[in-house]
Amino acid sequence: MPSPIDPLSADRSPTTDQEDLAAAHTPDRIRQRLQAQTTHSYLRDFVYGAIDGTVTTFAVVSGVAGAGLSSEVIIIMGMANLVGDGFSMAASNFLGTKAEEELRQKARRIEEQHIAAYPEGEREEIRQIFANKGFEAEQLEHVVDVITADQRRWVDTMLVEELGMPLEGPSATRAAVMTLIAFVVVGFIPLAPFVYGWFAPATLTQPYWASTILTGVAFFLVGTAKSWFVDESWFRAGLETLLIGSGAAGLAYAVGLLLGDIVG
Repeated sequence: MPSPIDPLSADRSPTTDQEDLAAAHTPDRIRQRLQAQTTHSYLRDFVYGAIDGTVTTFAVVSGVAGAGLSSEVIIIMGMANLVGDGFSMAASNFLGTKAEEELRQKARRIEEQHIAAYPEGEREEIRQIFANKGFEAEQLEHVVDVITADQRRWVDTMLVEELGMPLEGPSATRAAVMTLIAFVVVGFIPLAPFVYGWFAPATLTQPYWASTILTGVAFFLVGTAKSWFVDESWFRAGLETLLIGSGAAGLAYAVGLLLGDIVG
């Protein structure tokens, strides 16, 4: 099945698309894009938090339900998971993203030290990097002279071309906040039927099955939402997320059944 089509562009003709593409590649528009501040996507952090929150909460629900314990125990353990594990996930993401930025800054300092201590060797590295890209003779030497004339440009080139590092990374704080929000909001879905049943006990007799259905829908929708950003089949992305989450939940339920027999 093809990827979803942007509703704003569904009726656009190829001619209109070509005109927009041409307008986006005028010298002024290109200059504006290149000079604009780099924007980072936090889709990874959202998907990471949403899937982990849903999987771990439903794993708690499945494990406790499999052990035959009460809805009150499920709510307490589920809420504890949302708060504790959600904060832990956000903190881990914050520290991991921050560590990547610290690694980039360390690499920058090392390159600056190498340039100061052995500039000719570092110039030769630039020369070989661009020789491998097809530059030759006077053209190659001109490129080397231009890049090494400015130390920041020189270091930036080494970070990207030699070490394969991006020059900028995402905000550690924003990544952590996105992970926490997705974890708590989407992760609450498996717990919602039990909370609802606790407030209105006569209206929901099978909260676990309601939780199972809602969790499956949540898994599928998270995968579908991801497909809109990565140009992937929405059905394949949703099914993949659903299968991964269902596998984790099934394992947790089996463990709960085993422990229930032991306790019994």
